[in-house]
Amino acid sequence: MDGTGMNGQLPEAFVSRMRLQLGEELSAFLHSLDKPPVRGIRLNPLKTTDAALKYTEDGRIPWEENGYYLEAGSDAGASILHAAGAFYIQEPGAMLPAAILNAKPGERILDLCAAPGGKSTQIGCAMRGNGLLVCNEPVPKRAMILSGNIERMGLPNTVVTNEWPDRLADRWPDGFDAVLVDAPCSGEGMFRRDPETRKEWTAERSEGCAVRQREILEAAVRLVRPGGRLVYSTCTYNPAENEENVRWLTDSYPDFHTETFRMPGIEAPDGMYTCYPHRIKGEGQFVALFRRAGDKPASLPADHSILKPTGSDSAIFEAAFPSFPKATHLFGKTLVTISELPDMKGIRAFRIGLHLGEVKGKVAVPDHAAALCFRTPEIKTFDLGPEEAVKYMAGETVPGDAAGWILMRYKGLTVGWGKASGGIVKNHYPKGLRGLQFVP
Repeated sequence: MDGTGMNGQLPEAFVSRMRLQLGEELSAFLHSLDKPPVRGIRLNPLKTTDAALKYTEDGRIPWEENGYYLEAGSDAGASILHAAGAFYIQEPGAMLPAAILNAKPGERILDLCAAPGGKSTQIGCAMRGNGLLVCNEPVPKRAMILSGNIERMGLPNTVVTNEWPDRLADRWPDGFDAVLVDAPCSGEGMFRRDPETRKEWTAERSEGCAVRQREILEAAVRLVRPGGRLVYSTCTYNPAENEENVRWLTDSYPDFHTETFRMPGIEAPDGMYTCYPHRIKGEGQFVALFRRAGDKPASLPADHSILKPTGSDSAIFEAAFPSFPKATHLFGKTLVTISELPDMKGIRAFRIGLHLGEVKGKVAVPDHAAALCFRTPEIKTFDLGPEEAVKYMAGETVPGDAAGWILMRYKGLTVGWGKASGGIVKNHYPKGLRGLQFVP
């Protein structure tokens, strides 16, 4: 085959390199790139609802306990359940790096290149709200999207930072039990899902990516505690960005070695695995697992820079919402709670812990994040039907006889806040989210 198919011409230099990599498998590989891309969905174990099970009918993804293949034409991404954080839509191969990382509740984990948040939320769900998860993204607009997905999935033990990796390494050396580097790459694994990326590919770009990846890894190794683990992943097939970077890391840092891993249908005796779409049901992905020699607890200096809430604001908020967790910090004007916070002095952050709400004058106003993170029996709830839910998500009021703040719910999940009085529930769904067209 010459690399021409229904999705468009593949770069000649790419096909030539893949011929050397795959040999007699090349034809099967090229044919696979002209098949429809494979979609996946990962259910949120922190927000279970039977209503989400209709999206799981295409079967389990072997390497992720909450992952399922998603029908090609599914409207899951436009559903109200998606907005409520019932699941995350994620390509099956992209679920492998976080599965290999194998985060545990109580650990300190860093996702160094985290936007838009698929792997971060997968890690956060595995941690079940216990421990510390730092999700970093150097690009501000992407960090904002990341923060929104953390909020949507209801992860309370998370800090979203907006820094360059080497700056975090300077501040938090040996600070984490595990670090994930899902590095920016040449994107060859997206050739099927997004054929436009074929036109953007050049051999020179791949070389530049390999250099940048090593710069990120140089920071990452400093952040892993002795005895901790490092997962490196890309969505490309290029050995210069994958295997050669692995060899460079182990040669440059003798206290790091690759570690064997196995998942259902996947064997990596040398600690590296490449997902090829003709071999697995998914898109292109590379992943490598490293272990740092030694055994030493993760060491993060505690923060003393973020303000504590004033006594008066805390009293007003606690009186209005006595069942909420106690606020531990004041992030801007927002009362937040987090059990562990590393030294944040000079670190740009988009999110710190669970945002509880604000005190405006003498009035407590709860945050949207608090609605999406937990349900307390002391707060009244309002169950929306399908038509009511669509209207609520569009910002409309709904009739209701209760009074005060209400958690608006749909099919067992909270979608946001309402405030009721005089037979009407005033809508407090965030205005910035109302422009989307939701389906029940």
